[in-house]
Amino acid sequence: MTQKWRFAPHDESQIRGLSSEMRISPLLAQVLIARGLRDALSARSFIDARMSELLEPCSMPGVEQAAERIIAALNEKRRITIYGDYDVDGMTATSILLQCITLANGQCDYFIPNRLDDGYGLNCDAVRELYEEDPQRLLITVDCGITSVKEAALAKELGLELIITDHHQMGEAFPDADCLVHPRLPDSNYEFPHLCGAGVALKLAWAVCQKLGDGQKASPKMREYLKCAVGLAAIGTIADVVPLLGENRILVRYGLGALAELAPLGLQELMKVAEIKSGQTLDTEDIGFALAPRLNAAGRLGQARLAVELLTTNNQDRATQLAAYLDELNKNRRTVERRILKQAREMVEENEEWNDHPTLVLAHQDWHPGVIGIVANRVAEHFEKPTVLIALDANSRTGQGSARSFAGFDLHAGFSSCAAHLIRYGGHQAAAGLKIEEDKVNDFRLAFAEYAVSAPQPSDHDLQVRIDAEVCLNEITKQSVRELDCLGPFGQENPRPQFVATRVELAEPPRTMGEGGRHLSLVFQQHNTKIRAIAFGKGEWASQMEEDGGPFSISFAPGINRFRGFESVQLQLKDWVSEKSKTPVTS
Repeated sequence: MTQKWRFAPHDESQIRGLSSEMRISPLLAQVLIARGLRDALSARSFIDARMSELLEPCSMPGVEQAAERIIAALNEKRRITIYGDYDVDGMTATSILLQCITLANGQCDYFIPNRLDDGYGLNCDAVRELYEEDPQRLLITVDCGITSVKEAALAKELGLELIITDHHQMGEAFPDADCLVHPRLPDSNYEFPHLCGAGVALKLAWAVCQKLGDGQKASPKMREYLKCAVGLAAIGTIADVVPLLGENRILVRYGLGALAELAPLGLQELMKVAEIKSGQTLDTEDIGFALAPRLNAAGRLGQARLAVELLTTNNQDRATQLAAYLDELNKNRRTVERRILKQAREMVEENEEWNDHPTLVLAHQDWHPGVIGIVANRVAEHFEKPTVLIALDANSRTGQGSARSFAGFDLHAGFSSCAAHLIRYGGHQAAAGLKIEEDKVNDFRLAFAEYAVSAPQPSDHDLQVRIDAEVCLNEITKQSVRELDCLGPFGQENPRPQFVATRVELAEPPRTMGEGGRHLSLVFQQHNTKIRAIAFGKGEWASQMEEDGGPFSISFAPGINRFRGFESVQLQLKDWVSEKSKTPVTS
C-alpha cells in the first residue's frame, strides 16, 4: 500500500481574512484552516490552550471516592501502596501518586511488576504477597487493572482495599474493586476520554491536594508539587502516544515548561546524559527521543523500579548513578533491538506465504520480551501490516507478544476475536500485548489473518498523508517555523505542519548517518534557497535518490536544529517523489 498525499483545500480569500484578523502570517493561517480552525475565535482558543481549561478532577468517574479513601487511609496512618506498570506512563503515574502521598506525610511505597517474570498488570501472586505483608494497606493501581477481574475478586475475598485507576480498553466485565477510576466508564459524562495513566493519576493527586487544602484549592506546598507533577504527566502523555489534543495538549504544553524550571533531580541528571542543555525549553521530541527511551529501557529490561527511583530521589549521588545506568541500559536495548529487527525481516523473507497474509505474527526463542514492542512498530511500518512479535520461553513453552497496528487496524478487537488461542491479552487499538502457548502460535497466526480479512479495511483516508500546504523553500525560515510552533506541542493527532515543495534538487549527494547507516542526511536546493534535511530510519533512500537524480517533490515537516549554540532550519523528510518517474515512495 503506497500512501498518497492529500492536500488541504486552498481558499485564498479565507486565508487572507484569517491572517488579517489574527495578525498572523498567511502560512500559519493556511495551516490553521487546513486543520479545521477556520475562524479567529476557535483558532485563538486552540493556540492559547490555558490551564484553566482543564476539567475539574472530581468530574472524572471515581476520582472523588478514590480521593476520600486515600484521605481516610492517611488519617488512619495505614500504608498506601502504588501498584504501577513498567512503561514510562506507568512509571510517571506511580511517581506522581507516590510523591503526593509522601508529601502528605503518608506511609507510601510502590510495587512495579517485572516485565519478564510477572507480565502486565495485577497478578494474584502479587496481591497475596502484598496482603500477607500488610493486610491493612490500601492498594492503588495506576495505568493497569481495568481488566483484572480475577485479581480484584481475590483482593475482595482477602479483604484488601483496592482502588483501580486506568485508561486502557475495558473488557465486558468490570473488576469488583472498592473504587474504579477511568475516564471512559459507562454512563460517564467526562468530556475528554483520551488521558493516559499518568494523566489519570494527576487528576487523582489533584483531587487529594484539594481535599487536603480547603476543599477547592491546594496548600502552597502542594500547589508547588502539582506543578512538578504536571511535568511528569507530560512525559507519560508523550511516551504513551495518546492524542495531543484537548487536555493532553494542555498538560504537555505546561508540563514541558515546568520540566525546564522544576525538573526532579533525577530528570536533571538524565537530561545531562541525554545532552539536553540545562534550562532550555523542552519539546516533545526531547521527551520522545531522548528521555522516554532511557526510562523505558529500565522497564523493558526488567528494572522499572530504578526509573521510579530516579524520578523521585532527592539524593544527588544516587540520581547521577541512576541516570548513567539507565543510559547504559538504553545502549544495550538498542543493540538487542537491531538484532531482533534483522531476524524479523529475514523470517518474513524466508516465508513467502506470509506475503498473502494481511497481518504478520513472528515468534522466536532468542527474542527479548522487553524489546519486541519497539521492533514490532518498525516491522509494521516496513511491511505495512499490523504486526505481532512473540518472544518464546523454552522453559514454560509459552510466549509474550507485543503488537503494533497499521492504518487504523483495531488490534484489541483482533485479539478479542482470537481469544480462544490466547492465555491472556490486553491493550488498545494501536498497541496491545498477549501471552500464548508456543504450540498455539501458528493457529493464532492464521486466525488473526482471517479476522483481518473480514475486518473493516483501511479507507483511502487512512492511507493518505495529510499535507497542510504547498510551499516554496524560501518561505521556510526560522521566523516562520517559530510562528508555526504555536500550534504545538506536537504529537499524535496533532503533528508538526507537513508541507510539500516541488522542483527541488539535491545540492549534494545524500549520505547515511547514525548506527548502521539507518538515517539519511541531505541538502535540498530550490532556486537560490538551500536547506538541510534529515530522514530518520530511511538510510536506504540514499541510493534511490542518487539514482533518480531529481528534480523531486518532497514532503517534509520543518523544525529548528540547535547545535552548539547555533540554530538553523532543518527539514524532516517524510516522503519524496521523483518528478522524472512520478513514482511515489512509501512513507
